Amino acid sequence: MTHHELYSPAIGAAGTVVAYGHYGRAVLAFPAERGRAWDWHDHGMVDALGGLLEAGRLKLYCVDSFDAASWSNDELPVEERARRHGRYESWILEQVVPFIHADTGGEIILTGISLGAYHAANFALKRADLFPLAICMSGNYDPAAWNGWGERGEAAYFNNPMDYVEHLGGDHLDWLRGRLSLLIVCGQGMWEDSTGALESSRALAGKLAVKGIRHELDLWGHDVPHDWPSWRAQIAHHLPRFC
Repeated sequence: MTHHELYSPAIGAAGTVVAYGHYGRAVLAFPAERGRAWDWHDHGMVDALGGLLEAGRLKLYCVDSFDAASWSNDELPVEERARRHGRYESWILEQVVPFIHADTGGEIILTGISLGAYHAANFALKRADLFPLAICMSGNYDPAAWNGWGERGEAAYFNNPMDYVEHLGGDHLDWLRGRLSLLIVCGQGMWEDSTGALESSRALAGKLAVKGIRHELDLWGHDVPHDWPSWRAQIAHHLPRFC
């Protein structure tokens, strides 16, 4: 394990990246809402991938969220939240991705849980040149449904997969069809309904299907809740086939 602080000019502060493993396929992991880079370790997600890490099949990079200043700040209108998310996007694309490329190289798999699943899907859909695969667990992919208020403008639109996927077309859509794959995973147990994750997972998969974008919807049982033990089991089940 190594700990890194990467300064973001857009945010005006450093964000944390914690890396696990020695070499292998690069996997960038987003935490749950308002989460920190240490959360995947503290909740057993890193241990769940221990065999892959020890075998050199993947190198895992866990990052801080920026949700408290953007999507989770209920005092701000949704358009301002989306604009502030752009600062986080800048950090990921301009500091974190070059760091991973210099450290490991190659294409990067994205993954995330809860709000982190939204980040994984949104980044992959917008930047499939960098992230051809995203494993998204228990996500709600519609920021307009997150207690948002105020007029929605361009920033909100282009960060809402439930809006922009519907309007994809032309050469860019053809390119996405040949480049991108999303794995959408969700339980059907406690809190998957109240968070909107189950409904949103089905809805995003439906929009991807209409557009012919490669994806898989994997719904676990009614005894699988929106929690860390579920996500540990899900990532341990799915990630080995991609590394």
